[in-house]
Amino acid sequence: MNQLYPLKFKPIILDKMWGGSKLKNILHKDTFSEKAGESWEISGFEGNVSVVTNGFLAGNDLNDLIEVYMGDLIGERIFEKFGTQFPLLIKYIDANDALSIQVHPDDELALKRHNSFGKTEMWYVMQAEKGSELIVGFNRKTDKATYLNYLNNKNLAEILNKEPVKEGDVFFLPAGRVHAIGAGILLAEIQQTSDVTYRIYDFDRKESNGKYRELHTDLALDAIDYTFYNKYRTAYSENKNFPVELASCNYFTTNLLNLTTKIEKDIIALDCFVIYMCLDGSCNFAYNEKEKIKLKKGESILIPADLTIYSIEPENSVKLLEVYIPEEDSNK
Repeated sequence: MNQLYPLKFKPIILDKMWGGSKLKNILHKDTFSEKAGESWEISGFEGNVSVVTNGFLAGNDLNDLIEVYMGDLIGERIFEKFGTQFPLLIKYIDANDALSIQVHPDDELALKRHNSFGKTEMWYVMQAEKGSELIVGFNRKTDKATYLNYLNNKNLAEILNKEPVKEGDVFFLPAGRVHAIGAGILLAEIQQTSDVTYRIYDFDRKESNGKYRELHTDLALDAIDYTFYNKYRTAYSENKNFPVELASCNYFTTNLLNLTTKIEKDIIALDCFVIYMCLDGSCNFAYNEKEKIKLKKGESILIPADLTIYSIEPENSVKLLEVYIPEEDSNK
């Protein structure tokens, strides 16, 4: 069997009523409308499975490769836990208009209702128009009864926390946290493999067929975490040429790499694939002594678990998100 190598995939572009043109104009995606909302970069989600574009495995989809290569591709401990279901969904999102106010169930509720994983996720803001903001959590102490009162009186926005955003802002969104991406924001999203979303409010918008989108207000009631938190934005200090942790939970760890010089990586102890999303600049992934694969802004790449030693060589400079699944007992 031929040795595995860094894998690139064909982006899966999804048009959305709130989508725009930044995936094409900023991230250089091949889009065919002015409503391109999401680029699924690496996905094992049924119906939207990523297909390899480089090397001898080009044309094969991710789920088929996991069946063949198993732990060599995703890590023995990952394969033991998830089998052939790839556990993460990696996206770029362009919100030209605001997304619905929504919430996602946790693993227990999602399994019970939908036979699905829950959806914990995180956002890294890549670009934001002046005045853009997100909705994340509540802005005061609340409970189910208070929430319902505001919802039924159509003034839910009064108790939601709004965050003005700029490039580099990070938000961690555990399952259960009410949220919405506001208009004018381009971001990278890392999440569990799940597409279960409960829409709470959609600004009374109609789809092209003239109908309102379905709301899931009753389903959302038991999914929402009504806790008020003093801080929702992730604080971090950016360091050159050294990984900075942005998020770490049972589902993923995400580091920021801002590189101006070559770094060597040894992931043998990790026993897991590693994903890189290129936020800016470009670099080469060097492996097997002489082999190199280039990664440019807006692209993503998957390093197989058995490719344990490689280096990242920036062309001038590069900014990357590095994503993997940590060992559970190593989480904070």
